[in-house]
Amino acid sequence: MPTPARQDGVTYTFEPLTVNGSGNSKRCEVCGSRLKRNGKTTAGTQRWRCVDCGSSSVRRRPDLARRAELDRFLRWMMGKDSQASFGPGQGRTFRRTTAWCWNIEPTLPVTGEIHDQIQMDGIYLGRGWCCLIAIANGYVIGWQWCDTEKKAAWLALLDQFPAPRVVIIDGGSGLASALAQAWPETRIQRCLVHVQRNVRTHLTLRPRTEAGRALRRISLALTRIRTREEASGWMQALNRWHAEHGDMIKERTYPYGPRQAGAGTAPTWWYTHDRLRKAYRLMERLTKHGHLFTYLHPELEEHGIESTTNRIEGGVNTQLLALLRDHRGMPPAHAKRAIEWWLHTHGENPAPPHTLIRPEHHTREPTQKEIAEEKIGPDMLGTALSETEGLWVRKGWAGRPC
Repeated sequence: MPTPARQDGVTYTFEPLTVNGSGNSKRCEVCGSRLKRNGKTTAGTQRWRCVDCGSSSVRRRPDLARRAELDRFLRWMMGKDSQASFGPGQGRTFRRTTAWCWNIEPTLPVTGEIHDQIQMDGIYLGRGWCCLIAIANGYVIGWQWCDTEKKAAWLALLDQFPAPRVVIIDGGSGLASALAQAWPETRIQRCLVHVQRNVRTHLTLRPRTEAGRALRRISLALTRIRTREEASGWMQALNRWHAEHGDMIKERTYPYGPRQAGAGTAPTWWYTHDRLRKAYRLMERLTKHGHLFTYLHPELEEHGIESTTNRIEGGVNTQLLALLRDHRGMPPAHAKRAIEWWLHTHGENPAPPHTLIRPEHHTREPTQKEIAEEKIGPDMLGTALSETEGLWVRKGWAGRPC
């Protein structure tokens, strides 16, 4: 309602004023005088009145409204409830009021902290897109989107933070060469669980030969090693296996015989026990490079280096797959943004979500409609219908013979 005020014998009428912005100002927007509380509106909003000119105003806080919308958006994304259960109205109301939240791109601050250990792994979350993730102390410290686990993508992730003491990896493609280029002084610890999985892939769960069964028993003992003495005993067991079955993994098979390949050409052949050879060569190569028992190094004992990537496998990757399963049906762009929000909220010191809001996120640019220019002059070949095309319904005796 208009508010009357009398000054100098003249009665003025002021319309209610809506003050937009942060709401920190306590001065009248009309005359600059002090404001005082003047009850509340029917909606429960505080009303303010100028002590001089008598204008009534209501302070609006669009920043608080956007913060509440973002909070509801994140609670829906991180939970399992339907959109209709968040706020008044139906699901379409929730989607309309929170549509701008998809424009926010969450990021983690770059602290420059040197960690004792960093675990890295890549997870494929859709067709043609993969997320490379790095965690330290159980918290996410960075991620990188790519199509495959290639060297360039890993280098982009490694450049986000300084080199740690130890990096724990699963042996994915491209990561080894990226580490040699970006972090040449960092020690590497291969995930022992992944080593066991790779050996199982070559030997299967039930190897047919006695050599295969013995080698599988050696691989299963990897995750039970706790001291350097046990690690030394494991390497001796691997050497004894090679001394006993080394000739077996060297056997070759010639499909046409070694002498029937032709003069001056190399004979075509393959290793008879190729899978057994690959399983042994995998563990032998990692032992030679010192990537199996880095966590037992004397200089690293006090830092508690882990021997597996279970923290990132079970604590991050499993949760990301569950998130996409709970909200299945999202387009790829929204699915990626949901993954980024989950990684952001599980960082060590993430910034509050509302601090990431920018004006361009919720401000829509006006769209201009294209006006088609009208052609001047008659149409030579128009698209209008005419009676000569026989499309009209004929009535009466027109066209009938007498």
